[in-house]
Amino acid sequence: MKISLALLVLLLAAAWTGSQGMSFRRSSPSCCSKGMFSRRKIPEFKILGYLETASSCTHRAVLVKLAKGMVCVDPEEKWFQEYLRKQKKPNSTLT
Repeated sequence: MKISLALLVLLLAAAWTGSQGMSFRRSSPSCCSKGMFSRRKIPEFKILGYLETASSCTHRAVLVKLAKGMVCVDPEEKWFQEYLRKQKKPNSTLT
C-alpha cells in the first residue's frame, strides 16, 4: 500500500508540474500541499537539481527535479540534509 501511495503521489506531482509548465529557471517555484510530499529517500544519482519553495507557501518544501518530473520533499528529512552536506563538500581528490 505504501509503495502504491508513493507512486500515486509521484505521478500526481509529475502531472501537476507538467500542467504548470514548471521550470528550474522560474523565479518563484510553486508550493507543495501536505499530500504531495515524498516520504521515501531518493537516490542521489536520480536527483538532477532542487529548488526551495517560496517563503509564502504554507508548507516549507524543496522541489527535487528527477528525470520524470518533480517531487516535493521536506527539507528537514535526514537523507536530504545528508545530500546537501555532500553537495557542499569540496572535492578532496583535486589538488
